[in-house]
Amino acid sequence: MDQTAGNLSALDGPAAVLARQRAAFLAAPFPTAEQRRAKLGTLQNAIHKNQDLIADAISADFGNRSRVETVMSEILPCIAACKFAASHVTRWMRPQRRKVGINFMPATNRLTFTPKGVVGVVSPWNYPIYLTIGPLVDILAAGNRCMIKPSELTPATATLLVKLLGDIFAPDEVAVLPGDVSVGRAFTALPFDHLIYTGSTHIGRDVMRAAAENLVPLTLELGGKSPVIVAEDADIAKAASSIAVGKFFNAGQTCVSPDYALVSNAGAENFARAVLDAAEKMYPALSGNPDYTAIISDRHHARLTDLVAEAEAAGATVLRHAAPVRGNVRHFPPTVVLDPPLDGKLMRDEIFGPVLPVVRVDSTDAAIAFVNARPRPLALYAYTKDAATEQKILGSTISGGVTINGTMLHVGQEDMPFGGIGPSGMGAYHGHEGFLEFSHARAVHKPGFFSGFEMLKPPHKGRTRFALKALAGFELK
Repeated sequence: MDQTAGNLSALDGPAAVLARQRAAFLAAPFPTAEQRRAKLGTLQNAIHKNQDLIADAISADFGNRSRVETVMSEILPCIAACKFAASHVTRWMRPQRRKVGINFMPATNRLTFTPKGVVGVVSPWNYPIYLTIGPLVDILAAGNRCMIKPSELTPATATLLVKLLGDIFAPDEVAVLPGDVSVGRAFTALPFDHLIYTGSTHIGRDVMRAAAENLVPLTLELGGKSPVIVAEDADIAKAASSIAVGKFFNAGQTCVSPDYALVSNAGAENFARAVLDAAEKMYPALSGNPDYTAIISDRHHARLTDLVAEAEAAGATVLRHAAPVRGNVRHFPPTVVLDPPLDGKLMRDEIFGPVLPVVRVDSTDAAIAFVNARPRPLALYAYTKDAATEQKILGSTISGGVTINGTMLHVGQEDMPFGGIGPSGMGAYHGHEGFLEFSHARAVHKPGFFSGFEMLKPPHKGRTRFALKALAGFELK
């Protein structure tokens, strides 16, 4: 790859980078499968080679990010995505034969998958590598070029991305444009061939408005409140332990983190205490614990404090991790809030932190009704030992994705799409669905040795009358 052009992201503004990438795309719009596999292999090697630098940068941005969590949620999924796409892209690129209607015989139909061009990626701070590289893998597999705007809340990671990707890609192939909110606004206003944004629903609306000005097709990976239904037949202790693992991973700063739990009246209190017990076993200490991730910023830490305080003032029972938090590290203790006010911020806003509200419900049917009365979530979780109950929950709710008897695991499946629905997002990527999302499916029709359509040209006399009557039973007057 030609590196002589220099780092365009440092030399030019976003519009100039887009112009150069588009010109480069038009000069070579259809990379071969071999070329795509080579790029994916180079990206995979770079992630593997720089994993320590990645872990260090993310931890610096967070104030402390568990290295194990970084490997599990950033390094390994990126490598797996590269491998999966590289091993399947040749098959994905093959044209598909489609049926031809009898009215158009003789002819052939086929569907070809063409790159869209230049794709913009606006990535978030909570998984700043995976939610940048993950879309990039699918974008490259589809044969596109890419511009990336990383979050301003993770500057060390953004700086690393500039170097890591700049070392392996020419800037007219992949360019990283770090910067503040003003850079982000300029970025989302560009006339990309496709734009993917991962972040909050609130900002997602702004991104959609900006993209609409240029009719840019969008993939929105948003969030919202992903519920957990703990059915009446579920093992409370096992469900609580499992949910605690997902809830407190990355200190709850995950778009598909279980946001609140719906538990039967009889088991709610035992469940709440079991969740906190599980958290205290996983994290016996908070300060100085390399396994417990800090909150990304002082503002987010203060926001979590206010959410819990409001619920407690309204009469909710608050169970907090007993270990003290010392020093300047932004650790927020694992917290369970039993009987939160349903009209409070804790139950209205996406929490994005290690706080789990537990809502009592009369039955699994009541839990389903509770979920359906609210915006469609990015993820839904259900704990049950009964196949009929599982099917009832699946057949009565709508969500972006589902994990049964676990949390967040559906996101890591490379051969399954990841995406939201309604307020939790639109479009999906990962694996084949990611290739399709960033490709244009172009219909190609080729008439045979004659075209029936052209034979029915004016003046419409006997031949046309005969054909219309034979094909549709239609008689010209």
